[in-house]
Amino acid sequence: MSSFASFREFYPFYLSEHANRTSRRLHFIGSCGVLALVVVAITTGNAWWILGALLCGYGFAWVGHFFFEKNRPATFKHPFYSFAGDWVMFKDILTGRIRF
Repeated sequence: MSSFASFREFYPFYLSEHANRTSRRLHFIGSCGVLALVVVAITTGNAWWILGALLCGYGFAWVGHFFFEKNRPATFKHPFYSFAGDWVMFKDILTGRIRF
């Protein structure tokens, strides 16, 4: 993977790594699960739900990469940009900019 000077430069690469529709759907479902589990953690005051949120988000995403995209998640080389990319793609799917 290349080095990126900014997130704006990284995001097109991120999207190219998520060309498979099933993989994007798995990412979206995982992100929904993350949001739900963070709400549970806050409402119950039990921080263990945050661990569940991490497992949910990364679990769904990695299944998408390993079984559908057949690539390695960008998280391994670009963890911060990849994390931001997950949420920008989530927003882009919600707003219809990217096909669900």
